[in-house]
This record gives sequence, C-alpha cells and structure tokens, in this order.
Amino acid sequence: MNKDFNEANNLLSVRGLEVHFAVRSGFFSSLVSRKISLVRAVDGLDFELKKGEILCLAGESGSGKTTAGKAVLRLLEPTGGEVLFKGEEMNAFSKSRLRHFRQEAQIIFQDPFESLNPRQTVFSTVAEPLEVNRLTRDRREKEERVAKALSDAGLSNPRELFMRYPHELSGGQRQRLAIAGALVLHPDFIVADEPVSMLDLSIRAGILKLMVELRDNKGISYLFITHDLSLAWLISDRIAIMYLGKIVELGSADDVIKSPLHPYTKALVSVIPVPKRVSLAGKTLLKGETPDPVNIPLGCRFHPRCPEAQPRCSEEEPAYREITPKHFGACHFI
Repeated sequence: MNKDFNEANNLLSVRGLEVHFAVRSGFFSSLVSRKISLVRAVDGLDFELKKGEILCLAGESGSGKTTAGKAVLRLLEPTGGEVLFKGEEMNAFSKSRLRHFRQEAQIIFQDPFESLNPRQTVFSTVAEPLEVNRLTRDRREKEERVAKALSDAGLSNPRELFMRYPHELSGGQRQRLAIAGALVLHPDFIVADEPVSMLDLSIRAGILKLMVELRDNKGISYLFITHDLSLAWLISDRIAIMYLGKIVELGSADDVIKSPLHPYTKALVSVIPVPKRVSLAGKTLLKGETPDPVNIPLGCRFHPRCPEAQPRCSEEEPAYREITPKHFGACHFI
C-alpha cells in the first residue's frame, strides 16, 4: 500500500478492493464436487485518486480494469476491501448519501452506440439524470442545463441537436453526447472506460483534449481505463498497470513509461508504436494467454509468461512495495 496515503488530498481512496464471482459448474461436476470456483476479477487493489488528477488503469483485456472501475462506483458490489470517497467509507453510505454520490460520480462507457438509448432524443438523454434526481424547477431551466452540458462537451449549436436521435449523429458526436450526459450533473469524479477506443484516430484527439480541458476548468478527477499505454502516457498524471486482478506497477506517467520496473510493464512499453520502427528488435513479445482467473498461478501470477522468471517466482508471491520515491512495483527482482 502507498505509504504516502494522505486522505485529506484524496478524492478517492481504495484499499484491498476485491471483486470475486462464483462460477456455476455443470450438473455432473456439481455431483462430484461441492467446491465453489471463484473468478478473482479484482484481487486486492490499493490506490488513491487525488482531486483534479487523471489516474490510468492499464493492462491487457481480462486484467480487471473495467471491473475495478465499476466496483469503485458501486455498479458492482465489492467482495472485500474499502473504498473511501471524500474521506467517507462507501460501505457506510445511507440510501440518501448513495443517491447523492450518484450525482458526484459518473461513468463514460466504451461504445456510445451501445450505451445510449436509440429511442431517446439528445435532449431526453441528457435531461434524464436531471429528472431522476429532480434537479430542475421547470422546462426552461432544464433546457438551459442540457444546452450547457452539450456545449461543455464540445457540441456546437446544442439546441439544434435536441430532437435528434443517436443514429443521426457521428461517432464523435455520440461520444460527446455520452460525456454531456455525465457532465449535466456536475460530477467531481468520472470513470472513463476506454472512451475513445471505438473512435477514428482523427476524432480521438478532440475527445482527449476535451477531457483534459474539463479537468483543468472544472476540477474533474478521472479514473481512465485503457489497454493503450501510449494513450495512457499522453493523458494521465499517473499510471497503474494491472495484471490478472492486481496492480503490478504504479507511478507517474513518465516513470512508468520511461523507466518501467516490472517485466510485464517492460513488455507492454516495448511494443508501443514508434514512428519509423521497421523491425521487432527490442520488442518483448509475451508468449501464451493470460491465465484463467479461476486458476491463478501460485507465486507471482505473471511468472508463466515472464521472460525473467526464476524458481522463486513460482513459489512466492512478490510484495507490492515502493521501489523508488512514489514508484511502486510487485516483483522479487526489482
């Protein structure tokens, strides 16, 4: 755990977060064994998010990034651990406090075409959170707040879009609409789950610039989830590398990308696209697939794929510790 844990400066504090799912066995398997198998999607996360900070969770598909983001928002119920928001333990939230938390914390999903209701107009989509939370007095105020949210999300002439449907918008406009739906409640914290992965490269830059401007102008903190380390380096203040439900390295964006400590991080960094690179020299190509989260390897969970693995790695799980100032890792040999 981070020894510099200062609750006063943290918007979000996560300690030992776990999310496990029971696996249903087949009929005949259940007759032979009564043992319940668990998918340990998130298996003990420690991190903090400061006010106005962008923290990136990065890693391969199946590492537990999205599950962690949903658990922090209480969209999934954690199996264990603590999540503190503005110094308050979320497990102790009353119904009224949890309802208010839903206004303070929002999520932007990966695919806006899937997350947006195709039967709702632009106006209905953005106005719905206001209606659910009863935050406006009349139609005029509602229209003003919807128009402001659409404008803040980078959509010009917002009132002209009110009666359009998602299928009538471009991909970039749909993602900006999803962002407007989050902004309309004036949140302090947003989980951005692969928010630009479905967009063309030409559109990504505009969305990322918008998110940084919102951080700078409104003080919004982001938990930014991505599998793209080059993107993480571009937008984040700090990067946490996840592998099979755990954080294996965490530090400033520059430290993690320029001076990676963990063999897994080194492998991910080595394949970041570089202009004019014409060969595979210097790249570390990982072999095999990520292990089944139902049967996590003993010792270091990365050792079956690690090019630097030693016998100790298959026997003893490495401690997560501070290696250099504010740069953490979990490996026996760093």
